[in-house]
Order: sequence, then C-alpha cells, then structure tokens
Amino acid sequence: MIINNKQYFWSNIQKYLIFFILLLFIACSKKDALITASFRTNSGWGYTIAYKEKVLIKQSVIPAISDTKSFQTEDDALKVAGLVKQKLKQNLSPTVTKNELILLKIKL
Repeated sequence: MIINNKQYFWSNIQKYLIFFILLLFIACSKKDALITASFRTNSGWGYTIAYKEKVLIKQSVIPAISDTKSFQTEDDALKVAGLVKQKLKQNLSPTVTKNELILLKIKL
C-alpha cells in the first residue's frame, strides 16, 4: 500500500511539473505586441510603431526640433522608435524631448 501511495505521489508531481514547465514556456514565448520598423523617406529615415498589424505611429521627421527633417540614419530612427515603444509599454506619453534625443546621440 505504501508503494502505491509513493507512485501516486510521484506521478502527480510529474504531471504538475510538466504542466508548470509548459505554462512557463508559453508565458515566456509571448510575442511582443508592439512592433517597430524603419522606412526610407525622401531625405533620410523614419519609423513606424504598430500594434497587431495596425500602425499607431508613423514618424517621418525628427520630433522635438523646430526643423522638419528626417533622421539621418536608419539606426537613429530605430533608437527613437525603441524609446517611444518603451514609453508606450510603461503607459507613458510617447512624446520625445530634445534632451532625450541628445542622450540617444541622434544627429540633429
């Protein structure tokens, strides 16, 4: 009788362990809902941020500066897109300040 109880106990432990590992795997492999992408403009680069294939933000000029010029490099556009994405994930306003552009070393 004791042997059967031990087997039952260990079989239940294995079932719960497998369930827990599967649940953990599903939670960790959750796809990122916000997607950033860069695009070419006439005078440089811009970026988009989409949620479930719907474009939320399409930024073709550098925000927070008085000039209306595009990002000089694709990397610069993606840096700012990453910052805006991070703000959106934290439920903050997606606005970008000139100070943040300087900290990201964006070529103005």
